[in-house]
Amino acid sequence: MADRTTQFGAREADGIVRCDACPVLCRIRPGRAGACQRYANRDGELVRTDPLVLIERTAEAGGAVVPFLDTDDWDGSALRPADTFVTAIGAGTTYPDYKPAPFIVGSRHAGVDTVTVVTEGIFSYCGLKVKLDTDRHLGHETAAVRVDGEQIGHVTTAEYGSQMLSLGGVRHLTGGSKREGAVTCRSMLTLCNRGAVEVEIDGGSRVILQAGTAPIVNGVAETRMRVGCGSATIGIFAQQWFGHADEVIVLDDHITGVLSEHQAGKTLGMRPAGIRVRGRRSTPGRYFQVAEPGVGWGGTAITDPLSVIESIDPALAWPGLRLLLTSTTGEDALWVELDEALRPVPAPMPAMVRQVVDRIGENCEPALTSILFMAGAGGSLRAGVTSNPVLLTRQVQEEAVRVTMGGAPCMLWPGGGITLMVDVMRLPTDAFGSVPTPALVAPIEFTMRREVFVALGGHDDQVVPIERVIANYGGSARRARTNTNPWPDAP
Repeated sequence: MADRTTQFGAREADGIVRCDACPVLCRIRPGRAGACQRYANRDGELVRTDPLVLIERTAEAGGAVVPFLDTDDWDGSALRPADTFVTAIGAGTTYPDYKPAPFIVGSRHAGVDTVTVVTEGIFSYCGLKVKLDTDRHLGHETAAVRVDGEQIGHVTTAEYGSQMLSLGGVRHLTGGSKREGAVTCRSMLTLCNRGAVEVEIDGGSRVILQAGTAPIVNGVAETRMRVGCGSATIGIFAQQWFGHADEVIVLDDHITGVLSEHQAGKTLGMRPAGIRVRGRRSTPGRYFQVAEPGVGWGGTAITDPLSVIESIDPALAWPGLRLLLTSTTGEDALWVELDEALRPVPAPMPAMVRQVVDRIGENCEPALTSILFMAGAGGSLRAGVTSNPVLLTRQVQEEAVRVTMGGAPCMLWPGGGITLMVDVMRLPTDAFGSVPTPALVAPIEFTMRREVFVALGGHDDQVVPIERVIANYGGSARRARTNTNPWPDAP
């Protein structure tokens, strides 16, 4: 393995070094850094400005390991080869395609010879999938998501208890204006490195996104992810309401539940209450489209819950009927009783009913923002591993090769190519970079048995023992420890 200070770049006149780590091909003067700030000219040599990141497995009582603890300070303790994994963070890139990966590391795991190919990929074909735990209506599906007026993505299909955004992608990075690409790249980089970005959705809300924190919608932080849809909430708590309420309506933008009509109420033998809600009836006790989506009760535009009532049947309802209206998170709730004219009149909520409403909230998980980085790995990534890249693709698809990013496990999509997703919260901090093309730079590691590496035409003459990597870089590397991820060196 060549020394990391000389393996990239070509010297030119006046001490200038030409960096070939990405297609920009910066010409860097002595003492200066390139456009990406990731490479610099130090005394006529091209050097990496960020330290290599090594993951250390530290045994605790019972065989556990301590959580992520990122530090730039080496404490002087010796790194154990069997408990050290070389990530691609700070490793450098394989661009242009003919270069072997910056680090091809040989080690032993459980008595098996393994090889880990380590490189930072330059990803023009990448994007983010953002999951926001909220019932609030953020914007209609396909509505543009903007930063500084530039579209960086769109609203995609909502999932159970969450709103979803799709950000980035090659069309926003390179298919639009130069400014659109720059804004998209900057926003993605900030989000991947766990920073906050405020986005504005056409016809919808302003939202502050930050991985691992609650989404902030129009200046208000969400606290709860709903326990379930209106129908599910009815099913979960029906027995606890039985005998304390004559009817319960759980408002939800997707499926509003009505207890006495619902199968749960029928099973309990509840008397029909004669209260009909607006919307399209699906199955008994389940209603769709009770209101327009919004930031009101249950993700609807409703702020007056009584407006959901379409009619009250005098043949079935009775004076004194006890009615609870609540949202799917329990944050909004109203107790009413019917007067002699069968009009709902607000009344103090009984303690037992309040207890169940509070239990809805207790069963709601904390609202979080989750960000998954998604990319297609091809080109120089595969050429950095083998002279016949399709063999790497096939071995990845057959699970003979483990793919990680900064040591974090990846979800691999089926079908052609190497298309992967990773939760940015599972990587060490500041794992991502960018280049001005624009594109994101992300770490990627391929780990396999030595015989698999040889069989797929790997650059076997470039393999170096992990002991040498530790000896050369252990003292200056940034250390990360993990118990949230499986140990990435396992064959």
